[in-house]
Amino acid sequence: MRGMIASTPDPQSSRQASRPALRPLDDALAELLAQAQPLGRTETVPLVEADRRILAHDLVSPLQVPPHDNSAMDGYALRAADAAAAGAVLPVSQRIPAGTAPQPLALGTAARIFTGAPLPPGADTVVMQEETEPAAEGAIRFIKAPHKGQNVRYSGEDIQQGAMVLRAGDRIGPAALGLAASIGLDRLPVAARPRVALLSTGDELVMPGTVPPEQMPAGAIYNSNRFFLRRLLERAGCEVSDLGNVPDTRAATVQALSEAAAGHDLVLASGGVSVGEEDHLRPAVQALGRLDLWQVAIKPGKPFAYGQIGATHVMGLPGNPVSSFVTFLVLARPFVLRLQGATDLAVPANQFIAGFDWPRPDKRREFLRVRRNAEGTLDLFPNQGSGVLTSLAWADGLVDNPPGQPIARGDRVRFIALEDLL
Repeated sequence: MRGMIASTPDPQSSRQASRPALRPLDDALAELLAQAQPLGRTETVPLVEADRRILAHDLVSPLQVPPHDNSAMDGYALRAADAAAAGAVLPVSQRIPAGTAPQPLALGTAARIFTGAPLPPGADTVVMQEETEPAAEGAIRFIKAPHKGQNVRYSGEDIQQGAMVLRAGDRIGPAALGLAASIGLDRLPVAARPRVALLSTGDELVMPGTVPPEQMPAGAIYNSNRFFLRRLLERAGCEVSDLGNVPDTRAATVQALSEAAAGHDLVLASGGVSVGEEDHLRPAVQALGRLDLWQVAIKPGKPFAYGQIGATHVMGLPGNPVSSFVTFLVLARPFVLRLQGATDLAVPANQFIAGFDWPRPDKRREFLRVRRNAEGTLDLFPNQGSGVLTSLAWADGLVDNPPGQPIARGDRVRFIALEDLL
């Protein structure tokens, strides 16, 4: 028809039409965890080196904790019936410091006892010293009548012999270390550390210390991701091989991935996973193996990729530092914990009051950098850009905001403390 102009295909539109739909975060994480079968390698380490490791086997107590009835106070052990009325006076028949074996309690007497010391046979009560006063020489007066069983810690009230105290898959923390020590253990069976190869991509990246700031070439930036990703991996229990920076070519990316996949359980790369002509990670993975997941509906962090080269897992994180940091926390961290057999991967979250407005939410699920304030509400970092690493250094948590959800000051929001993920 006259007036119509023949159109030509738009390559950009064609590429967009061929892209898969963005995966919801929960779906993407479920898919990742389904691939993260525990590696099954174990080792036994000294107790002092087991912090943050994943327990490989159930721990069953070989003894009672405490092993004997003992005193919760400094005071006097007695039979409650011997001091049934206020003002009763009893002679002191023995002294029992912690770590000593007492004699049976003589009838009608009390024993001087100290916190943690075992109760003498025949005693059923401890009166704290503040509720006593000296009487005749070698005797003590009880200011008020005690009730039977007060201030006594009974054998096994913490742990019963044969009870399971820690389960396989538990992540060990300081309290668990103390618990293991309390049942006599000095070594623990733990999952071996996943072997992770860490790669950075981008010709613009410069290692700090190699070029002074005043001599930085045009377009160059210092490689910040390499440092925080290595530490995040190590905090999550991984053994990291830092393989440095990969040049921005398809051939170099293929070669680096092929070499990194040998001898590692996971290759974690930062950058090169978007759709630009210099983003080579995704096609390189496809050339060597398979790509199972690409692009997740989160902000920051959409260009996340996962695949496999042989039996080795490969993850590509975005190059922007905040995107890389956040996608590690919500996707890579639970993945490497599951490789170690961790069973509790839930992200602790609390309801907090927003002390800010967020009137124009994204259609993707957002992770906003916030900090708790003295009023008990949350402040929002003013620049939420994916390259603004200062927002993470300033923040103490993230607001997990649903897609398309505006926030008004005073609304309740879902808050994730960064300390719980680090």
